[in-house]
Amino acid sequence: MVPVKKEFVQSMFSVEGKVALVTGATGALGCVLAKAYGYAGAKVFMTGRNAGKLQSLEDEFKAEGIDCAYLAGDPSNEADVQAIIKACVDKFGEVNILAVAHGFNKPQNVLEQSVADWQYIMDADCKSVYIVTKYVAHQMVEQGKGGKMVVVTSQRSTRGMANYTGYCTSKGGADMMVSCLACDLSAKYHINVNSICPTVFRSDLTEWMFDPESAVYKNFLAREPIGRLGEPEDFVGYALFLSSAASDFITGAHCDCSGGYLVV
Repeated sequence: MVPVKKEFVQSMFSVEGKVALVTGATGALGCVLAKAYGYAGAKVFMTGRNAGKLQSLEDEFKAEGIDCAYLAGDPSNEADVQAIIKACVDKFGEVNILAVAHGFNKPQNVLEQSVADWQYIMDADCKSVYIVTKYVAHQMVEQGKGGKMVVVTSQRSTRGMANYTGYCTSKGGADMMVSCLACDLSAKYHINVNSICPTVFRSDLTEWMFDPESAVYKNFLAREPIGRLGEPEDFVGYALFLSSAASDFITGAHCDCSGGYLVV
């Protein structure tokens, strides 16, 4: 007999009824992931720094029948993160999925970059990942049901770039952290921790890169076997996969979703 069950295959990608906590929900990727979880039947708790944008997202999502809530906060602040998790649990009873989609960059040459600017990037992109995953891990362990963590890093976690001393270092650190978290949490607590590593995707901050006549666009395109730059929607499938039972045997992975950038 073939050892696979029909019921598992038919439901393996489902996150219906799960509670997904999404950080950076006001960003280009975070809001798309939050809505995708909602469309897939999950209850969605959103966080970010801008309460006004979060309220607008909640109104939009609820108008489409998505069960959601939010609390504004800074992911690099322990007290804020603890308050966010408490609010999520108070509202929905638990946390089953964590999607870390916040981030920050301020490109500067190392000769001009202040130590304070470098440290801010590190706190925003690396320290914050530690704080959020640490306290969500505590919650998931207390629940005793396991869980899924999906951390958005970057293909820059393995590739250096001029003016990116802070960003590349922070994303590299975040990917190494994912590896260590998997070692800490997966076997004993059944919490899978993985990262997705996008290439450049469209946002308010990167829209200028999408000008087909620009040298920046042409340079990127020359290294993109897929033939285009990314859109936030391109990463929904990976996030849902890594949040579902389909990925139960995957942990500590840094999943390339760069359109082939890393193979050139």
